[in-house]
Amino acid sequence: MLNVHKVKQEICEIGDRLYKKGFAAANDGNISYRISEKEVVCTPTLISKGFMKPDDLCIVDMEGKQLSGRRERTSEVMLHLAIMKERPEVKSVVHCHPPHATAFGVAREPVPQCVLPEVEIFLGEVPITKYATPGSREFADTILPFVHKANIIILANHGTVSFAETLEKAYWWTEILDAYCRILLLAKGLGRVNYFSEPEAAALLQLKEKLGFHDPRTEMKNCDICANDVFRESWKETGVEPKAFQPPRFTCTTAAEAAPAEQETLIQAITDRVMAVLR
Repeated sequence: MLNVHKVKQEICEIGDRLYKKGFAAANDGNISYRISEKEVVCTPTLISKGFMKPDDLCIVDMEGKQLSGRRERTSEVMLHLAIMKERPEVKSVVHCHPPHATAFGVAREPVPQCVLPEVEIFLGEVPITKYATPGSREFADTILPFVHKANIIILANHGTVSFAETLEKAYWWTEILDAYCRILLLAKGLGRVNYFSEPEAAALLQLKEKLGFHDPRTEMKNCDICANDVFRESWKETGVEPKAFQPPRFTCTTAAEAAPAEQETLIQAITDRVMAVLR
């Protein structure tokens, strides 16, 4: 039987981590966890995520109606519920404002791929939504074109939203993305970003599938592995355009098409790095 009090404690712990990482200034951000088919625990409005107590949290139904809690539920819970309705396996949603990832949403700059193995394995391509007023139904609906192909989304001029089967994983995706965006900005400041070669990128996709992580690029035909092609059709509506980062364009191939010796070496090296992260 699910221990609701324990869920609330974990939400408070994740909130504390968000606050200490600088991902949620003042009363920014919100967190939720689905405790049944019809009930979701969520954070209240106007409270610092670093100082929450379990009895501060609310319970709402799947339409956003508050069922319990002495504080008013967050106005942005509809975003969380929209994700959970589209992805029933998702139990937890974390929304916050990590500075480096949010900067890409403010600039409407697509986050480049094919730079770090861990990001390729755990995140893949990260979409950017169109802007809508936070808390509105329109705002909640901005994630719908992307929610089935990503586990973290950048909200234009607002922040990020990540989601997973557990609170810990939902938080991880946020931390990985912001660290990656910071690395990209630092590397750009040094003068250049070096991308994987086509065989290296293809080997990562193969390893990702072996580890049980699906990547939409494996379903695409005539795409470019490192060219942010998965969500390219949405760019006109969302205002996204690559200006700061211009990744190389490679035709979609598989790791099996790389030279056998090179393929084996690449996959082993990447596997070692990814398994080290998982441990």
